[in-house]
Amino acid sequence: MLASLLVLAAAGADPVPDTVTGSSGLPQLNATDFAPQLIWLALSFGLLYLLLARIVLPRIGAVIEKRRERIQRDLDEAERLKIETEKALAHYEEAYAAARAKANEIAKRTHQELATDVEAERARVEAQIAAKLAEAETRIADTKSKAMTHVNEIAAETAEAIVARLIGKEAGEPEARRQVKASAGE
Repeated sequence: MLASLLVLAAAGADPVPDTVTGSSGLPQLNATDFAPQLIWLALSFGLLYLLLARIVLPRIGAVIEKRRERIQRDLDEAERLKIETEKALAHYEEAYAAARAKANEIAKRTHQELATDVEAERARVEAQIAAKLAEAETRIADTKSKAMTHVNEIAAETAEAIVARLIGKEAGEPEARRQVKASAGE
């Protein structure tokens, strides 16, 4: 662009058109308007700076500070809740361990009571069985002794029947008894 201005200046043309005379061109490049443009630029920049520095930036700073405080409060609350949660978890674990120990103790005690009850019942049943066995043995012994007293009589009767069949004649009852007693060793 500078090169084109130099070419126009060398050709004798005015590189900066006159806005007052009605020539067209860019008003920013009009050399006669540079001073007022710079003043308006300084005034606009100053007002914009004051507007930003006094009104906008403090509000933005206040919002940022409020956000920072809210975030810090939330972090503090989260830390407090974390500590409470850890305490509750520790309390829960203690209660769980105590409940488990108590349950194990109850189970052990119940097991011991049941074992004692079972042992007592087994002893009672064994005593009943032993009593019934002793009674049965007594009855067997009585029956055996009764049977043994009748064995000689039965043997004598059997011997009489056998002799009668073999020889065809009846043996006398006293003779058969005497022979059975002699054979038994009485």
